This record gives sequence, C-alpha cells and structure tokens, in this order.
Amino acid sequence: MARNLATSTTVSLPDLLDFVRPRHRMLLATTRSDGRPQMSPVSGGVDDAGRLVISSYPSRAKTRNAERDPQTSVLVLSDEWDGAWVQVDGTAEILHMPDAGDGLVDYYRCIAGEHPNWAEYRRAMTLQDKSLIRITPTRWSPIATGGFPADVAARLDAQ
Repeated sequence: MARNLATSTTVSLPDLLDFVRPRHRMLLATTRSDGRPQMSPVSGGVDDAGRLVISSYPSRAKTRNAERDPQTSVLVLSDEWDGAWVQVDGTAEILHMPDAGDGLVDYYRCIAGEHPNWAEYRRAMTLQDKSLIRITPTRWSPIATGGFPADVAARLDAQ
C-alpha cells in the first residue's frame, strides 16, 4: 500500500507569499502579558506590500497582545485538513480607525475581491470600529505536508 510521505519544501519570500495568497484560514499566535501564547483562528490575506493582513477589533486579545509585543506567528492552513501548511513569523503593526480604513479595503480585496459598494463597506468598518493587524514576515518554516517520514515508510513497506 502506498503511504503518504511528509514533505518539507524550503521557499523564498516570493514563493511563500504565492503559497499564502489563496489560503485564508490561519491561526494567529500572539503573546499574553504572562508570556504564554494566545492563539486565535482568523481569516487573513496578503496585501500588495507582502504583509499578512488580519481584520480585528481594538478590544480583542490578539490586537492588544500584538500592540504590546509585535512579535507574532501565523500558521497558514490549506482548506483541506491534511493539506500543505506553513508557519510565518513576523512583526505586527496595528492600525485602528480611521487609519485602518484603506488597509481594511486592501484586506477585503485580497480575500474576496471587489466589494459591490466601497462606501458602504467603509461606513461599516467605521461603525464597527475595526482594526487591522499587518504582519511583515521576518522568517518562515518550509511549506510542509503531513505523512510518514520517508525512512519510516520504507521500513513499513519492507515488512
């Protein structure tokens, strides 16, 4: 029986961003004031400057934590549970309304394309008092898939 082999592919920053762009399911890790991780499932994208972008609110733990300590990590997942994934570490910048307005438009565009009414969208973001988390990648893991390590699969196949 053929076994799924784990893969690990080292990529450049442009290749990393190409991998991330179509994937919007992410786990954002920030650091709580006690030093322990705070993990949040989020939707995210990549803006034109190559930053990971995530919409939030000023009062959310992820936003407050990233303001206090901008060193963050994002696990980018594929839509399929056993699909490829990558961890991106970076430095977060937090924008609040009204400064977040243009960035939130970019966020929407990179996830969903054009909005049918940008004025309405901007009003909604203002009314909701949204924030934008922008993460500049500083390092990243290889793009990986799960499965058996090649040596283990070979031992199992030899039985």
